[in-house]
Amino acid sequence: MNLKAALLSAATFASILLSAALVHAEPSGMPTVPPGRQSDIKFYPSSGDSIIGAAAFKAATDAGLVLWVAGNQFFAMDDVVRGFQKVNSGVSVALITLPPGMVADAIKADGWIFEDMPYAGRPDLYASVSLGHLLSLHKDGLMNDYMTYMHNELVLMVAKGNPKNIKSIDDLVRPDVRTSLPNPVNEGIMQFYFRRVLEQHALWQKISAGKECSGCATTANNWFTAVHHRETPARILAGQSDVGVVWKTEGLEALHNGSAVEIVPLPADQSMVKEVFYAIAPLVQARHPKQAEAFIRFLQSPDGQDAYAKHGFVKATSDELSLRPIAKQP
Repeated sequence: MNLKAALLSAATFASILLSAALVHAEPSGMPTVPPGRQSDIKFYPSSGDSIIGAAAFKAATDAGLVLWVAGNQFFAMDDVVRGFQKVNSGVSVALITLPPGMVADAIKADGWIFEDMPYAGRPDLYASVSLGHLLSLHKDGLMNDYMTYMHNELVLMVAKGNPKNIKSIDDLVRPDVRTSLPNPVNEGIMQFYFRRVLEQHALWQKISAGKECSGCATTANNWFTAVHHRETPARILAGQSDVGVVWKTEGLEALHNGSAVEIVPLPADQSMVKEVFYAIAPLVQARHPKQAEAFIRFLQSPDGQDAYAKHGFVKATSDELSLRPIAKQP
């Protein structure tokens, strides 16, 4: 090999290594994106159609803003991101919508495993359905302030016509009823809300059988999901489950899409309507702090609130729409 060819080969090899370093990292502790969840990994260029999966992960290295949010918002995010881009032209956005506990683990581990490949990185902003996840990240020095930006509530989802005549949470332990429930490992809807309801009504042990797992059967009748906001509706439509607990917004979205399901409302003490709130926080060492600030401002605006409200989310109050210290929370 002559000198020119050798130098070209070395330069090419170095380029490959540099490219790999930007995208891949050591997988130590990184959570794995569950199979079949490519659409929960999205990249929105400043113009044109969004892309998903591995291509989105690779494009994220050049994103102008990186958002990792609780997955139950997935159906609203096209409107939210495009609304943000409308008033912040030229900013591309990388998005992940997975269970908030899983996302928090990925932030701590500095990345994900997707289709057997590690992808390094952290978001500029993280949003969860509870302050609990943010407190954990704050203790690790990863974030300081948060803002409440919307609300939600719990409902039961059943097949159209409610063939099992399910009326209350007591029906979840009937021997003829098969349940699909969020897992208690990393899904905030169960970790911080519905588990408390089940425990208060002495139903938790009957459903969980003492198991703390994800994507697993705890009893002959109960399945704990890995990505509940996609699994539970799919299991009900496939006839694998008779009922599941979901956010009201997920039920409304399914109905809007013509899915053959129904919503069974819960009383206020079980729906947690007075307690559920969504919190968003910028990371201390965000790569794009100005864009993160711009996204917070968008959520504070009428357009930002409307982008979520059109999908059934309840708007935050003007008092809630301001950043405040995480450290002051109990």
